[in-house]
Amino acid sequence: MRILFVCTGNTCRSPMAEALLRERIQAAGNGWEVRSAGVAAYEGQPASSQAVQVMAEYGITHQHQASRVNSDLVEWADVILTMTGSHKSLLNSYFPEAQSKVFTLMEFAGVEGLGDIADPFGGSVDDYRRCAQELDGLLDRLWNRLSAGE
Repeated sequence: MRILFVCTGNTCRSPMAEALLRERIQAAGNGWEVRSAGVAAYEGQPASSQAVQVMAEYGITHQHQASRVNSDLVEWADVILTMTGSHKSLLNSYFPEAQSKVFTLMEFAGVEGLGDIADPFGGSVDDYRRCAQELDGLLDRLWNRLSAGE
């Protein structure tokens, strides 16, 4: 299983989701792969300092460098999970051949409605903590779904 998380700049939400899921994958030893990218990312930019701090609070060290979504990443992924409906729409317009594997994270995790993960960019560490907590809960649901073979 290859999972790609997508947000805007690939410095906050998608790198945190990637790091949190990677921890689960390493603990389970199931061979899944996870990456992240942004629809408007500046290649090589590090994760925001608040995201790094919050991941450290989870015991995670993640040496992240931003990547822009491209056709190679889209082809690599079995499932592409976006942070917002707008990200999903952009990917579907840029990569129409991949529509069957593009979902919002909330949608794929089975959360009712089409909610978005709030962007903590420019916010306080507490904003990042709230975002990470939301992601962590959604990743629990995602993990259970994928582990069950859905």
